[in-house]
Amino acid sequence: MSEQTAARLTTHVLDTSLGRPASGIAVTLWRLGHGGGREKVAEAVTNADGRCDAPLMAGETFAVGEYELVFAAGTYFDATGRDLPEPKFLSDVVIRFGIADKTHYHVPLLISPFGYSTYRGS
Repeated sequence: MSEQTAARLTTHVLDTSLGRPASGIAVTLWRLGHGGGREKVAEAVTNADGRCDAPLMAGETFAVGEYELVFAAGTYFDATGRDLPEPKFLSDVVIRFGIADKTHYHVPLLISPFGYSTYRGS
């Protein structure tokens, strides 16, 4: 696989409180600029497997830099019919990370109504 083919950003969301993929979560990818600005790069919604149907960035659109993934967790929790206090402990989950080289970056999110974790996956 060439460097350009391998260069992509993917994500996967698992709902650890229900023990299943988190489908229907809106995901927005932002590229961070110098001076605090940001540019929207991609939007997607997780499918039944908790994944986006396509990479958030791939090939020519993939670039080294700083990014934010924003997951609309509060809206997802509402859609699952949970009785949660208002305001919710988690609304939008924001993961800020850096891309240092043109390889595959996978940023999974493990979520529940009261906590989350992430890591650089494969």
